[in-house]
Amino acid sequence: MPGLDREPTTVAPSTVSKNLGWAQITLDLDNQGFALIDRLIDPEECRSLVALYSESERFRSRVIMASHGYGRGEYQYFADPLPNSVTALREQLYPGLAAIANRWNERLGNSERFPDSLNDFRAQCRAAGQTKPTPLLLKYEAGDYNCLHQDLYGDLVFPLQVAVLLSQPDQDFTGGEFVLTEQRPRMQSRAEVVPLRQGSAVVFPVHHRPVKGTRGDYRMNMRHGVSRIRSGERYTLGLIFHDAR
Repeated sequence: MPGLDREPTTVAPSTVSKNLGWAQITLDLDNQGFALIDRLIDPEECRSLVALYSESERFRSRVIMASHGYGRGEYQYFADPLPNSVTALREQLYPGLAAIANRWNERLGNSERFPDSLNDFRAQCRAAGQTKPTPLLLKYEAGDYNCLHQDLYGDLVFPLQVAVLLSQPDQDFTGGEFVLTEQRPRMQSRAEVVPLRQGSAVVFPVHHRPVKGTRGDYRMNMRHGVSRIRSGERYTLGLIFHDAR
């Protein structure tokens, strides 16, 4: 098949694990509901991933967002086997995120605990009937946007996900800010615009996070989206860790 011999460079395990700074990621997620990872992948890797978008055989499905009321734009879910770089990123990010997720569950009185390795967690997904891979590439053009939403694909949900910006702001596109909202109990929702550079990533909750209240921790409901693209094209890699039905 055309293009199948082109494979993005595999992210070396040491490249990812040494540069993350899990203490700061944990602190930021606890305090503000998201964490930034600067230069998670380099510009060459970004361009390699963007180039995959036209290779339809790499993907299991394509979604036109306007057809479902999700906004405007489109995205494609990768098929197994995933590109080497996507697999490496997920496997290196997962253990640190699982540690945070387990601590969050403990704070919220949830007995569920996530295993140390992504392979073990995906085995749990298969046992729950969730067998479809969920990493995806998103493509936006001028006028496109993504409505506020949550990425829930079955009963088994990993509570954190990662979005990596593959395009260069103010050069490849304008507008298109990543937006998070918190639905605060008995209060109006609060919005946060998260600045991203090419190759940088944002870690954020899939559906809720623990927040300290006067009577202990409570669940803060979260949603995310992308504001309107004013010009150009914006590509994003989405790393979701639970599989879909």
